[in-house]
Amino acid sequence: MSKSSNGYVQTTALPMGMHFSDDVQLEDFNATVADKWQGTVADKHDMVMLGRSQVLRRNFSFISILGFSAVLICTWELIFANLLFALTDGGTGGLFWGFTVTVVASIFIFLSVAEMASMSPTAGGQYHWVSEFAPAFCQKFLSYISGWVLAMGWQGAVVGLSFVVGTIIQGLISLQNPSYEPQQWHGTLLIISVVLFCIVFNTSLAKKLPLIEGFILLLHIIGLFAIVIPLWVLAPRNTPSVALFRFNNGGNWPTMGVAYMVGLLTALSSMMGYDCSVHMSEEIKDASNTLPRAMLWGVGLNAMLGYVVVITLCFTITDPQALLDSETGFPFIQLFFNVTHSYTATHIMTAIIIINIVSAVISEIATASRQIWSFARDDGFPFSNFLKKVSPGWNIPLNAVVVSFGCGVAISIINLGSSVALNAIVSLTMSALLSSYMLSIGCIFLKRLRREPLPLSAFTLGRWGLIINAIALGFLFTFFVFCFFPTATPVDAKTMNWNIAMFGGITLFATIWYIFRGHKKYRPPVDIQNRKL
Repeated sequence: MSKSSNGYVQTTALPMGMHFSDDVQLEDFNATVADKWQGTVADKHDMVMLGRSQVLRRNFSFISILGFSAVLICTWELIFANLLFALTDGGTGGLFWGFTVTVVASIFIFLSVAEMASMSPTAGGQYHWVSEFAPAFCQKFLSYISGWVLAMGWQGAVVGLSFVVGTIIQGLISLQNPSYEPQQWHGTLLIISVVLFCIVFNTSLAKKLPLIEGFILLLHIIGLFAIVIPLWVLAPRNTPSVALFRFNNGGNWPTMGVAYMVGLLTALSSMMGYDCSVHMSEEIKDASNTLPRAMLWGVGLNAMLGYVVVITLCFTITDPQALLDSETGFPFIQLFFNVTHSYTATHIMTAIIIINIVSAVISEIATASRQIWSFARDDGFPFSNFLKKVSPGWNIPLNAVVVSFGCGVAISIINLGSSVALNAIVSLTMSALLSSYMLSIGCIFLKRLRREPLPLSAFTLGRWGLIINAIALGFLFTFFVFCFFPTATPVDAKTMNWNIAMFGGITLFATIWYIFRGHKKYRPPVDIQNRKL
């Protein structure tokens, strides 16, 4: 690829069916990485079309980005970690059928996301797609709100998984020492320790991150069987009718159907977030081809591993109430101990889950920092000039990584005053992801409905796109409504799901900032891209 004397970009080798428009011009295309890290001809073509400069190192392959997304979502690990909520609302029957519904929904949702990722493989992800596909009159505002909500949601996810790790460790201590009284400052220190540990992998070990992700993928798969095999061998069994059709309404909801829908969020949280790999797209070789394949393979892999765990739990949990009453706070820890009758075995089995969730935090920080960096380069945040810098030689958004660490520490400190406030912030992740999927898929659905042209892409839904987008939106809207429900009734200040307050607060703040400052500074991606449809 070269730039001719008239300032236009020329190339002699482009993917079949794709070409440069005669008047394509670059806002800034001075690559600051070595040629071997700039990716394929298709990657260079995509960056030109999107009006972006290649400043990050493309060193993720199919396997490494598959490991990145599969490990970050940590499906089977989160099923264990969130078992308390599944057993309270839904029971083992609700867990099995809820996970089944979630898997079906995930297929339609991420088929839609994968197509948009192939059309526009950019770290901005959803806020970029909203800018590109939304109706002209609301493109800028909707894109701006999407960027803010999604960035805050991913920051909450970093602390959320770190908090899970910290509380699991406290649960293990309670099992070993029943007199131990967990303190909130203990949990805060554990959260900060996890985030700090993971920051090392995102800074000094950033060049090795793809290799690390491949290794962690193996642990993600092998670790599962190190846990379920002892359960299969040692645990008593439920009959199929009990395992798959025993429902529970521990949340005292008016009907079992409502309890099932509230409990379904446990399975949902273990299968949402595969857009994480999208935010790494400017670090993936042949992103328009590799990204959608890795994303969908990740959905399939985690669905299979998740089913192994779900079926295992449904058949081996013979006394759900005993697990719910566990002093550890985590039914799965009590289950491990009840089955093995060994503190050592319980610690080892739980340690596998802890290691895998910590590995997910490594990927979470990478995703959160890229989301911040991408939105900042479009001047979406205050102090964007600082956040969008990419340090020479590092070829990572180091300032954004440091800010992600700072946010993690700041949010974790809230736990010292109120665990309710902390839970409200980390619960923002689910509503942020669901709303960003609804907005971006809704925009491309509308373009299809209006029969407007869509960008060429290596992965396309073709004539099935309209139906797949519509089904995805149906699932998303339903999930979005129930993600604001509390776990149980009656509701007080401590049991209230404050997600609605956090989501509404972030949206309101972003709207006010947009009115007074954002609309002047923010450059929506559609205004700088060079794509000719």
